[in-house]
Amino acid sequence: MNNLKVINGFLVTPGVLTINAIEELYYGVALREGKIYSDKEIAELPVVIPSHLHYHEWMIRKRSCIKLLHYITRHNHIRNILEIGCGNGWLSAQLASVTRGNVTGIDINTVELGQAKKVFRKRSNLKFIEGDVRSGILADEKYDLIVFAASLQYFKSLGEILKTSIMYLTLQGEIHIIDNHFCRQEEIATVRQKSKEYFTGIGFPGMAQYYFHHSIHEIRHFRFSILHNPNSLVNKLSFRRNPFYWITIKNCFI
Repeated sequence: MNNLKVINGFLVTPGVLTINAIEELYYGVALREGKIYSDKEIAELPVVIPSHLHYHEWMIRKRSCIKLLHYITRHNHIRNILEIGCGNGWLSAQLASVTRGNVTGIDINTVELGQAKKVFRKRSNLKFIEGDVRSGILADEKYDLIVFAASLQYFKSLGEILKTSIMYLTLQGEIHIIDNHFCRQEEIATVRQKSKEYFTGIGFPGMAQYYFHHSIHEIRHFRFSILHNPNSLVNKLSFRRNPFYWITIKNCFI
């Protein structure tokens, strides 16, 4: 017991801690929500058993993943790929399985990156980098595809992170946004308050200041296309509804 540390009421071993307060909050929330996975579970994602706590969420992610992989295989120019906010690396590993180039996953989360490096260490065309893409850590690297999958909520300014990402695109490069929730502009204040109440309710009120909400309106200055609109009649009538936009942004903005 002397080797354990208490964070927001949870006993955590020092080996999974960092001095980064944001990371500790993220880890605590993920632990509380049942989203900390074993190495074996990560290796099998996005496949989970039907009794899994987040089964329906993973079914949505699985379908999004399959569509993205098909997109990549249909576009021969896509070789080198970057996933920003890769977490435990499951999607980066899936991307590496279909591209003829290399895949890089970047995140600030030391714990999840450590698992990613261990679980997927045998993938020769896959690597993980700890750091913030806005810091210039990628130097002069260029990518044919940059992916944000369920990660935009951790960036305060959507415009800033997209402009930074475009700098790392090849001339024909594209940004793909999947599994990210977008609010209507008039809803943001209400949704922000609900998030604050949620994080307070589960014992992590501090997380609210690091969890952000964005609207489609914020990408109006970019050259974007919507490949899937959750508000379309087809999606609403579908048995397998996907509540998230699939958005692509080309290598330029107005």
